[in-house]
Order: sequence, then C-alpha cells, then structure tokens
Amino acid sequence: MIGRIIIFLAALSCARARAAETPPTISADTVTGTFGDTGEVVMKGNAIARGENYLLTADLVRHENKAEIFIAEGQVVFTRGDTRLLADRLTYRRADGNFTAENIRLGSYPYFAEAVSADGTPKEIILHRARVSYGEPGPWQPTFTADTVIITPGQQLRTENLVAGIGHLQAVPVPKFQHNFQQHFDASASVTLNGGFRRSLGAFAEAGVLVPISPAFRAGADLGIYTGRGVMAGPAASYSNADDPDRLRGSIHSGFINDHGDRKTDLLGRPVPEERAFAEWQHQQLLAANLTLNAQLNWWRDSEVLRDFKPRAFFPVQEPDSFAEAVYAGENFFVSAFARVRPNHFHRVQERLPEIRFDLLPLAVGNGFYERFSASAAALREDPVGGVGRVLRSDRLDAYYSLARPIAAAEWLAFTPIAGGRITHYTDTTGSTTRSGRYTRTLGEAGLDATLRMSGTFDYKNPAWKIDGLRHLFTPRLSYRNIPSAERGRARIPQIDREVFSTYLPPLGLGDVRNLDDLHATNTLRLGLDNILQTRDTALGTRDLLMLNVATDFRFRRPPGVRDLSEVHTELALTPARWLQVDVYQSFAPRTLTLREFNSGVTLRDGHVWSLRFGNNFLRHQLEDYAVDGRARINERLEAITRLHYDARKRRFNEQSYGLAQNLGNTWLISYTVSLYSGRKRESAFGFNVQIDTLRF
Repeated sequence: MIGRIIIFLAALSCARARAAETPPTISADTVTGTFGDTGEVVMKGNAIARGENYLLTADLVRHENKAEIFIAEGQVVFTRGDTRLLADRLTYRRADGNFTAENIRLGSYPYFAEAVSADGTPKEIILHRARVSYGEPGPWQPTFTADTVIITPGQQLRTENLVAGIGHLQAVPVPKFQHNFQQHFDASASVTLNGGFRRSLGAFAEAGVLVPISPAFRAGADLGIYTGRGVMAGPAASYSNADDPDRLRGSIHSGFINDHGDRKTDLLGRPVPEERAFAEWQHQQLLAANLTLNAQLNWWRDSEVLRDFKPRAFFPVQEPDSFAEAVYAGENFFVSAFARVRPNHFHRVQERLPEIRFDLLPLAVGNGFYERFSASAAALREDPVGGVGRVLRSDRLDAYYSLARPIAAAEWLAFTPIAGGRITHYTDTTGSTTRSGRYTRTLGEAGLDATLRMSGTFDYKNPAWKIDGLRHLFTPRLSYRNIPSAERGRARIPQIDREVFSTYLPPLGLGDVRNLDDLHATNTLRLGLDNILQTRDTALGTRDLLMLNVATDFRFRRPPGVRDLSEVHTELALTPARWLQVDVYQSFAPRTLTLREFNSGVTLRDGHVWSLRFGNNFLRHQLEDYAVDGRARINERLEAITRLHYDARKRRFNEQSYGLAQNLGNTWLISYTVSLYSGRKRESAFGFNVQIDTLRF
C-alpha cells in the first residue's frame, strides 16, 4: 500500500490488565504486520513513532507489541527533551525508556558527540568510543576522544582518561573532565596560545594549558620557547567553587628560565642574573555570608623578568602589589585585616605587617546628628631599595571620630557642619630621628559641607540625535576644612604613609587622608560645580548626554612653595549618541592661565563595522603624547586593527602596530600584528606577534 497510513495502537480490552504509558502514534508509507499484544508491526518509508516525550523517525521501524520495543534502522533520528540523537540502528524500550544505538551522533548543548555505540536511560546517555566537540564539529573546534562519556542531558558531561585537542588532532591527555552545563566554561583560562618574533627574544612560541583534575581544580603549566633566550616553564593552576565560582576563585602562574640572551641591567643598575623566575598568585573568596578574603602575590627574581618575557602583563602594572585582606561587613560597620609584604627587594613598599581596622559608617545618634568613627592598629615597615638608606619602622595606633549635623534649609539648599578629632599614637619613633620613644599626636578639625541644587527643563527635540527634551541639573558644592597644627611631631614620626605625587585634588577631610605620617596644617575652602544634562530614554528612563564637573581649592594656610589658589580641575564626559563618546580631564593655573594637565579621548564607532579612538596625555614638562586606536571590519572573518602612539616631546612614534584579526569557526580569534618601536631601551625596535584568543567558551 502506497501512501501514509496513520495507525493508533490503543489499549485493547483483552488478556492483561496493566498500567502502561499512553500508546504511541505511528505512521509510515507502508505498514505490515500483526496488530495486538503478541504481534509485530513493520513500518517502511518515512516511519514515525511519537510518544509522550519522544519522537523516533527512520527508514524502517519494527514495533514488537508484547515486548514494547521499537527497533529502528536507516537514518534514525531519536529526539527526547532537548536531546537529539542520529544513528544507523536504535532499539528503544517503551516500558523503561532505555535505548541502545549504533554509530550515533548526538547533540546536547553545548556539546556535539559521535560514538560507535551508546546506551541510554531517561536520565543519562553513555557513549562508547566517543569523540566530543564543544559546539558544532569543525577543524578548529575544541575536541576530545574517550572510551566512555556520560552525558546527563541539560545538566552535565563527565568522562575520564580522555585525549583533548583541536579538530581531528588530539595530543593532550587529561585524566578527568566534568562540566556542569549551568556553569560558564572558561576555555580561555584553560588554553592560551601566543607566538611571533622580537629581536630581543628571537622567534618565540608561548602556551598555557590547564587540565581539569576535578570540577573545581585545573592544573598544568605555562611554557615559552625563545630562540634568543631559552625555554621558560613553570607550573600553573586555577581553582574555584564548582557550584558557585563567585564564592571562591584563584589562579597560579609561574615561569623559570636559564637566560642565555642579552639580559642587560635591572632597575638598580646591576647585571640581570642568568637564572630568572617569577610567580603570581591571585585569590578571591567569600568565607562566610559577610566575610571576604582577597589576596595576591607577585614575586619576581629580577625587576625585568616580566618586562622581557610578558610585556602585556608588565606595562599596565610595573610595580605589582602583594597583599592579603579579610573584610567583615556588619550592619553598619567594617572590620578588616590587611597585610602588605615586599617580596621584591628592588621595589619600595610601605609594608603592613599587618593593619587591623574598624570603620563605622555614618550613624544617626539622635537630634539630627550623625557620628563617624574609625580605628586602626598597624605595624609598618619600609626597607630601602637595594639596601642603601635607612630602614623605617613604626607601630601605630590611630582613631578618628566626628559628628555631623545635616541641615536642610530648603529643598534646594542643604549644609552640614562637621567637627572631628584624630589621635595617633606611635609606640616607637626610632629610625626617623635620633630621638626615640613613644609619641602621641592629637588633631582636631572643623568644617562645613554645603550643596545647592538647581534644575531646569527645556522642550527641545532632535530625532537625529534621539533627544526628547532636556533637563539640566546644576549643583554647586562648597566644602571647608580647618585642621590646625597638623604638622605637629613631623620630626619624630617615621614618614611611611607619606604624601605621593598626584595631579588631582587630595581628600579634604581629616578622616579621609592616607598620608597620615606626612600631614600639613590645612585651612582650605573647596568649590565645585557639577553639571549633568539629560534627555528622556525609552529603555532607561533618562540618559546622560553631558557631565561637566569643575573644582578648585582656596588655601588660606599652606606649606611653603604651594600657591594659595590651586589649579582648576575640569572633568567632561560627552555621550550625545551611541556612536560618539568624548572624555576630557584638564587642570590649569588660574593666575597664569597655564595649562598643567590635559587628557582626552574621542571615540567614534559604527556598530560592529568600525571604531576609531583618538587620545592624548599631557603633563607640563613631563609628558605629551597622542594615540590612535582603530578597528575596521573587512568581512565576516577578517578585521583590520592599528595602534599609533606618538611622543611629541621626543618627536617620534613610540609604537606603531598594524595587524589583522581572523575569526576561525566563531570560536578562535587569531591576531597577526606587526609592531615598530622607538625609544625603548630594552624592547626590540621590531616585533611580529600571533595571538590566539577564544571568542566564546
């Protein structure tokens, strides 16, 4: 019989009384066989069997009524829930939902698997002699092979003794692997690849591999081969809480090399040793509901090891920190323990061994008053760089208390008088002066914070810029602090927490200063003008078009050599449209109209097609440079990238980089970059780099 025949196998009122699943619906081009509990039905051509939670299609399907078994052959497609399986032959038992299959292909997002055979239950599928790809199979997809792979559809995949690789090339043995589908799989943290050529290193290739040992721990190594230097290698690891990575995460990276290249000298002018090494550790943990731990360690055997071999990690942070901090957050207070150590003898570090702090947030105490309190105990130490100079030591107890009384004179005017005091006790002042012994410094402050709030609305519309009305928020701010005799005891106090170079306005209040050992008498009035221009936004409600803040200090008392009127500091952020962003910071001396600092950035973008950023940094007598960063999409797989960095004071391009970024299989992003450098003393004048990053994983 030609033509599709629809047959309903109903529960017959005959021999046996039993509870069974709802009978399947079946159809085919040709149906033959015996109907009933003891019979067999054979369906040929476009055979379909549909149950409550499954769908089976094939060229031929036999249904054994008594055993409640489907046997499918030829282009078998079996779908159950979110899982779809293709096979040459499949046997499905309706009674318990189990199945067996041969020569299968299986998709369970985000994995695709092939296997010689498979056994399945309603809860899991066991693959035998399997090849598994992350995402759709392809020559560039991460892939592994294993004798046995167990998949729990929609939940997890696990296996042991696998061999991992890319595409059809597997070369990395992995003892155990497990992935919970509900968790983010960060393959970029498991495999990193980089290579190229630099004159200072020669041709080089770098790789980092972390092998899953358990769901929470990965171990492996970082390896770098440099024809002009040697081989750098070191253990690496990453760990996390398998169920909640936000509760615990950390990583360890290291490297050791017997460097036979031109090592030059270090920061102290000494020859760089032949044996070079580094180690880095980062750790974040939620110990309890309100208790966190954050730590990092950066150890370098010499000051130039990362600059020579890991410049991308070195230049953003050239003097890394090593610390551990535990913080308990109470209902209205913080208790913290902070330790900072100095593992690298060529960097100056204000060590804290440790510092214990208590910080009470502003708390209402009645009659409109708010109190603020903080206290700390710290063991401070600072060793001279290179062993030349004086060792500074200080054991310090410190406490600050203030009262504030906010007064709302009107809806548009509020001011807050403030009175506070700070007492600091040094148990040993030996090291900064010939005088020794204990010393206690008591300081007081009086001040005022005032805010004036004004606003205006304007019925201006511009569809091209998506402007639907304008609102201007104008907020003048006035702050005054008087801290007399703050320089008291300078001759006896080891200046460890001292004033550092900064072009921004410093914290004004006595409770906020960080240079506690290097204070100056303060009698300062700070004026600030804050401006925000907004428009309506259908998605966010309001959208900021312009932010402009201006501030300056009037110093009625000041240290020698400091002017009575500070520079005028201006911040500007302009975002009139999604394709345009402007950021500006500047400071200038109002008496002479001399520009002291000017930093800016202008970004233009057209969706994912191209983007271009112009930036500059200017600091009088120290810095004047300009940078251009651009990206342009050539097609779906290629993108052109460039970076130009010009030093106007030296009249040279410090860096010129030109390259292409290639998308491979929507999984890998390979960047090919040619770089030309000028002015660097250690780095090469020419470099070629190939870097591989993950697009998704």
